[in-house]
Amino acid sequence: MRRKLFFVVACLFVVTTLASCAFADIFKKESLIILDKEKAGGGVGTLYGKYAFTRDMPPMENPVREIAWLTLKPGDSIGFHKHEVNEDVYIVVSGSGVFKNDDGTEHEVGPGDITIARLGQSHALSNTGKEDLVIISVIAGKTP
Repeated sequence: MRRKLFFVVACLFVVTTLASCAFADIFKKESLIILDKEKAGGGVGTLYGKYAFTRDMPPMENPVREIAWLTLKPGDSIGFHKHEVNEDVYIVVSGSGVFKNDDGTEHEVGPGDITIARLGQSHALSNTGKEDLVIISVIAGKTP
């Protein structure tokens, strides 16, 4: 439990540090933007999101475009999709799942794992566990 708490605090530090680079000093939990997406990226079910900001909000010169806490319920997924103009980092906070990388190879992921879809690459994420899969997503790069 202590290790998990340390990990969550460390993730929060990273997120708030990145967020301060975008356009604000801090994004309090109670002020996050609730935005749920059905069949995200062509996936299954609902992607539950709590966003510091969405990619259409920061000025174009800011490299960090979006930061969010995302939750997938068991059996739900983010479909295989390509990042044409940005990169996407997933930091797994809790739960377990399968990450599919650009070449279609699947990898089991769990708490503490970090995945990156680079510019021009594709990826997907499925919750294959029995509890919620919670990740922090950071999108950086250009957005048209």
